[in-house]
Amino acid sequence: MKRTDDPRRTVVPGGRRTRRATTAVGAIAALASLVLTGCTAATDAAHHAAPAAQAKATTAGEKLTYAQDLRISDAEQHLITSCMRKQGFRFWDEKPLSLEESRPIGYVQDDVDWARAHGYGSRIMAKEDRARLRNPNIAYRASLSRSRQKAYDIAMDGGRDAVVLKSPTPSGGTITKQVGGCAGQAEKTLYGDPAAWFRSDSTVSNLRPLYVGKLLRDKEFTSAVDAWSRCMSKAGHPFADPDAARRSTREHSAEQTRAEEARTFANETRIAVADATCARAVSLRSIGERRETHYVGELTAKYGNALDAHRRMQRHALTRAEHIVPART
Repeated sequence: MKRTDDPRRTVVPGGRRTRRATTAVGAIAALASLVLTGCTAATDAAHHAAPAAQAKATTAGEKLTYAQDLRISDAEQHLITSCMRKQGFRFWDEKPLSLEESRPIGYVQDDVDWARAHGYGSRIMAKEDRARLRNPNIAYRASLSRSRQKAYDIAMDGGRDAVVLKSPTPSGGTITKQVGGCAGQAEKTLYGDPAAWFRSDSTVSNLRPLYVGKLLRDKEFTSAVDAWSRCMSKAGHPFADPDAARRSTREHSAEQTRAEEARTFANETRIAVADATCARAVSLRSIGERRETHYVGELTAKYGNALDAHRRMQRHALTRAEHIVPART
């Protein structure tokens, strides 16, 4: 499930990881929701809209919803599965979470209904963990002979001899990625040029370190966080910020009985509902998004071309995905 961790990494069925360069960033406005909501969540109205409505393609100037990003991800998985089967291997599609379960959570979460049903998503993450452990592709690959495992790996991503792409990040690092096999072919089908997509995504996906510190020190935003904190204290949950509230729900043993888990989840839900209620009451998300847009806007002169290229290729991928898989419900 895409949460506050890197949304561009996905486990390809079979246990091998590939870096799927699909952040939900369409342009500057889209980038400006990464810190606050973990991914480009839709508007409040869209959060409660029918999944089919959320999955519709938007105009070129609008950001992708998380439902649209999921559709691209599902299309990539489907393409890999079809390709691997054509290569003579047994292969199974992942069983994805529902659209509601896949909703991203970032620093600010102000959907009270979602919080009431899912808390901060601990049960959803546990469901995902169980699915990964039971992935039939991992067991299948392990059952193959060494030579067939090598052939499997080559079919999947080109194996050890695959082309390796390198791209600098805005903060000065370097990202590498091998491109080949069914994973590479899937990206080519969706994005057209895997190398160009990798370059633009490596840039856009790593802009946050350039501005997030400024955002978290921004006077208007910190004032809104202080108002949120006062609201939470009145509700009986004295936390300095939303991250502290969320972290408090994880302070328990990894091994719990069913009764202990139920109590832990009830506590998580209480805090998450209060968190979302206070965030909505003080307009924390709208204030944060406005200030984030300001700081991201300062990066356009240097990174505008990468953002434009990223947006174009995302739109291309979404158009292709709509002809490959249905919207997730």
